[in-house]
Amino acid sequence: MQRSISPYNTDLKLTGFNVFQIEDDKAATRVYSRKDFYKICLTTGKSKIHYSDRTYEASGTILFFGNPNIPYSWETLSSEYRGYTVLFSEDFLISPKRSEMLRKSLLFKMGGTPILEISEEQRQFLNNIFEKMIDEQQSKYAHKDELIRNYIELILHESLKLKPSENFHQEKSAAERLTTVFMELLERQFPVESPEHPLQLRTAKEYAENLSVHVNYLNRSVKSITGKTTTTLISERIVQEARAILLHTHWNISEIAYALGFDYPTYFNNFFKKHTGASPTAVREEKV
Repeated sequence: MQRSISPYNTDLKLTGFNVFQIEDDKAATRVYSRKDFYKICLTTGKSKIHYSDRTYEASGTILFFGNPNIPYSWETLSSEYRGYTVLFSEDFLISPKRSEMLRKSLLFKMGGTPILEISEEQRQFLNNIFEKMIDEQQSKYAHKDELIRNYIELILHESLKLKPSENFHQEKSAAERLTTVFMELLERQFPVESPEHPLQLRTAKEYAENLSVHVNYLNRSVKSITGKTTTTLISERIVQEARAILLHTHWNISEIAYALGFDYPTYFNNFFKKHTGASPTAVREEKV
């Protein structure tokens, strides 16, 4: 029996988890904030996936692993498209051991193996796991979250046994690919929606760690392509966001400083004035 579980029927932000069945729903791959959730998607159909610095063309059944820190987009090409999607936050896994496994897994790392081609036998096995997660999501079992975590971990372990797909295409140089991914990751940190959800990545080192490269390599690549340092590009984007917040919100300076990753308002004031020649207060007065 087929069941269509709407991705909207669970408060994803609250629970940190949702699993649903895809039934010819092209929007099912993008109905959540990618910068917050990991994703595992079992799909059958024809599609084109742009992941990090590579493009993959799929025809048949695949298992896809999306990392919230690595940009990707998904084009559904066939008229019939079905499968399952599970979304979950790192916090949902709770166990530090599990989280470490998630961050280091080749399934989710840049340059790793985010797409696996699935045989019919494997598809049936994985279908069963997704069905069990859907059942548990709807149940009133007191420990269902822990059971769902175990199902996610089972998918990860089973996937690590499989051979990765080789149907990726790379058309740019290594420096161009890395710079493109860095710029996309930088842009995905914005907009900053509230002081309660401050900027997560602020330094070149933090970006390099999320992209699984050495910071010196990131800096050299970005400078060779853009002519600017990684730090300069990050600072320019933070200044742009700061100006937008100053002009279009009522947040006080302390809230803005915290939201943009500054420990103290004075640090933010000095940073903003250094890059714009004006104080945050002066810029805010421009709209009056």
